[in-house]
Amino acid sequence: MNVIVKDKDDMLVKNLKADDFIILEDGKKQDIVSIDVENTDAVVTAETPKTDLLSNLKGTSVTAPNAAAAASLTENDLKDRRLIVLFFDLSSLQPEEVERAAKSAMDYADKQMAPADLVSVVTLANALNVDLDFTSDKEELKSVLAGFNTGSNEGLANGATADADSVDSSTDAAAAFTPDETEYNIFNTDRRLQALTNLANDLALVQQKKSVIYFSGGIERTGIENQTQLRAAISAATHANLSFYTVDARGLEAIVPGGSARGGGGRGGGGRGGGSNTYTGRGMLGQYNSNFASQETLYTLANDTGGKAFFDNNDFTPAFTRVHEDTSFYYLLGYVSSNPLQDGKYRKIQVRLNRSDVKNAKLDFRKGYYGPADFQHSTKDTREARLQEQFSSDVPSNDFPVYISTGYFRLSEKQFYVPVSVVVPGAQIPFTRAGEQDRATLDIVATMRDEQKRPFGQLRDTVRVQPGVSEDVQHKNVQYDTGFQLPPGKYALKLLVRENQTGRVGSFEADIEIPDLKGDPVKVSSVVVSNQKKTVRRRPQQRNINPLISSANEIVPNVTHVFSAGQNLYFYYEVYDSGREDNNKNAIRLLSSVVFYRNKVKAYETPLVRADEVNVPDRKATAFELQVPLSQLKPGFYTCQINVVDDAAGKFAFPRLALLVR
Repeated sequence: MNVIVKDKDDMLVKNLKADDFIILEDGKKQDIVSIDVENTDAVVTAETPKTDLLSNLKGTSVTAPNAAAAASLTENDLKDRRLIVLFFDLSSLQPEEVERAAKSAMDYADKQMAPADLVSVVTLANALNVDLDFTSDKEELKSVLAGFNTGSNEGLANGATADADSVDSSTDAAAAFTPDETEYNIFNTDRRLQALTNLANDLALVQQKKSVIYFSGGIERTGIENQTQLRAAISAATHANLSFYTVDARGLEAIVPGGSARGGGGRGGGGRGGGSNTYTGRGMLGQYNSNFASQETLYTLANDTGGKAFFDNNDFTPAFTRVHEDTSFYYLLGYVSSNPLQDGKYRKIQVRLNRSDVKNAKLDFRKGYYGPADFQHSTKDTREARLQEQFSSDVPSNDFPVYISTGYFRLSEKQFYVPVSVVVPGAQIPFTRAGEQDRATLDIVATMRDEQKRPFGQLRDTVRVQPGVSEDVQHKNVQYDTGFQLPPGKYALKLLVRENQTGRVGSFEADIEIPDLKGDPVKVSSVVVSNQKKTVRRRPQQRNINPLISSANEIVPNVTHVFSAGQNLYFYYEVYDSGREDNNKNAIRLLSSVVFYRNKVKAYETPLVRADEVNVPDRKATAFELQVPLSQLKPGFYTCQINVVDDAAGKFAFPRLALLVR
């Protein structure tokens, strides 16, 4: 762990030895076995050691720590070096923002880069890529940065997802497609946090302090995303002795009525900040809230890892200056914990000075860490206790991938059914051999709480995965479907899954809002997309609980919204309290279809479906189930607009969702 010591005048204290420090872990004194002084100001010549620390990150989005590269470095290779990673998040930056960020990095190379600085350049677009491994060669660095201009990097604005034209359109390729973890991150922003986590893990074996200057256009979380991923990124950075210095590359922006030129103008009474709200306080407040939300995650990343966030400034020089100040001189202390327990609990660290001549000293150090956990040698009661402790922890484990999707369907005026689908990639599940079969078990714990933290539903279950051949599951997913009955309101869902072979745990947290629907002109449920139905047996008391079950079939929600060309695509949704015909109080007239847009151009539309009666009378609902053979669509990204017209009442609704055909 690194420690910065400053005196009462805020000057660095540079003459300390191991005996001058006292380290306490959970209040118990520890024996310091090593001390090293990192003094970057002492380096006068820029000789780049041969490093390949980030080789595992190149062209991928999931990595493991590069132990071989770290082991190949001698103890003195990185001594007194300032390790800086310039991280350009191309998936969130506009071309002019990329140029602005690259220009600031060029200015740093020309004016501020010191002999001790080892700089790396990492980008995130379609994948996480290392453009330049650590080097002190200014000309090599400037050559890489010179490539970040509008003309040489086409398509940066669409970097969050793969280019539709690059998708293999052949039938064989689509049929042989094997889902992987990248499939789950196409329609959310967790992939950025995962990239930062992977970067921290890859640098964890380097003991010196690392600084990541993260150029971003803001991270505004959308859809159902795992909020624990943010805490996982912070935890990984803390463990790796890495700090984020986040820079909002948009610079200083003026919040103007109707929005900036980057977005479309308001139409009617509709869009955010547009129409009748354009010049109102509500419209302006919405724009300020949107801007704040895009910066909030960047601030959290910086603040919780010992870095600093830089917002609303067109000059990015202070970010580089702050990195230099924070890494100019520090002590690197090493000790072996006297706590032999492998319980996975948080261990608090305190560092004190053992010298009376240095008064009112200020010490900056890491406050603690999570201890190791041994799963195989724990008892059943211990495993259950750890599961509950992990579930209650503010920083739950995130080393096992878990993904969910939710929805809402009205059961009565004050009650909704919220289906929850939990998916674990089969390749992540280890199997044990039992006789002639492979087996695995997953423990699932979940709770649903309202805004006052009151529990509105709980779940505790063990899922037994017992395929005939485990290789079948390795190329598929394990999906667990459940649900909650809730009144309208805002809720927080927390879910934890543990595989019981190695004890790895994955967490997922999401905010869920169930609308009242009373004020909606057309009362429409959420839209579920699926490519699979399964035969189920349900008890009589389950008859009207889950709307996705009809007769003996259940629609299995597709969590990822990613489909293969040879599949059938199902849309399921419900309309409530439809308008009645004047001449027949029992008759309705609902019209519905689904339109597929690609690059804002209509690519396909299903035939118009008409409903003349309420087909789920006990819930006053009209259910629609539309089927689309995906052979009708070319591979690529689509925006699907569900047209719902209540012709009897003269009202309409147009919910939308995105999907990818591979």
